[in-house]
Amino acid sequence: MVNRRTVLGAAGAALACPAYAQQIGAWQPTRPMQLIVGYAPGGGSDIIARTIAEASAPFFPVPLVVVNRPGAGGALAAEQVARAAPDGHTLIIHGGSESTSLPAFRDLPYDPRHSFRAVIRMTRNGHFLVCKNGGAPRFADLPAAIAAAKADPGGVAHGSAGNGTLSHAIFILLERAAGVQFLHVPYTGGGPALQALIAGQTALNINASDELGGFVTSGDLKLLAIAAEQRAPAYKDVPTMRELGHDIVADNMKGWVGPAGLTDEMARSLHDRFRQGMQTPTWARFMERVGEADGYADGPAFQAAMDRLLDQIRAAMKRT
Repeated sequence: MVNRRTVLGAAGAALACPAYAQQIGAWQPTRPMQLIVGYAPGGGSDIIARTIAEASAPFFPVPLVVVNRPGAGGALAAEQVARAAPDGHTLIIHGGSESTSLPAFRDLPYDPRHSFRAVIRMTRNGHFLVCKNGGAPRFADLPAAIAAAKADPGGVAHGSAGNGTLSHAIFILLERAAGVQFLHVPYTGGGPALQALIAGQTALNINASDELGGFVTSGDLKLLAIAAEQRAPAYKDVPTMRELGHDIVADNMKGWVGPAGLTDEMARSLHDRFRQGMQTPTWARFMERVGEADGYADGPAFQAAMDRLLDQIRAAMKRT
């Protein structure tokens, strides 16, 4: 749940501004909003949801309540929101596995294209392949990790946020591109998978920049490659997988979507409130800390980007 300061910030904004509804649109929420995260606390989705909730609280007349519902790679939470009343009071952090990867692996009780209405995208960055920096196993670079997997098929363990998640899909794509076999160890989110890596329970992991925190600066983690079109501004010495001969690009996107029946007025009001949150010092400090540029997109552009990535993963799975 968002902290007390966030709740008070929302209430204070509403009291200080009687014409609140007219500022951002005629529609406004009338009870606490449920912001659903389909993964465990501490992962990238959770961190982004809580940060943008804190940043946006002054622009809402009601509390913003972040609720974690991990399980099935985010599909349990996505199903819940797909079936929720389209009244603007329930949103889910989207753009990850539940919308861009899982549907390529199995049938789901929702349609990633038609069961939701995208509101706004906040972030867009690449996924990093990481290993523990110190102890064993430790890899100097991606070629060393691939060599170890070739020498011991199925013996090099990697974590993921769950079966069929993007972190799982990227390893499958890497296996097929490099002709190797890893040992998959699924967890309930990026946070638990990262903790397992640091504890030495796995050898490799896929994590977004917002999940890395201070682990790279402290020397706990080593970044081997990034699954993106370009190198990350904050980690310019980390090569892309394409540079290393593996054509793997899988953006990590995070934004809010609601049930498909959201009206234009609801979607516009929600978009504008969260967009204002993205222009606050709280959000700016977060983006600076993770070393990423503004990942904003409006609802339609966000939906189109999710659809493209899902199509790419589906095509790759069919070719294998």
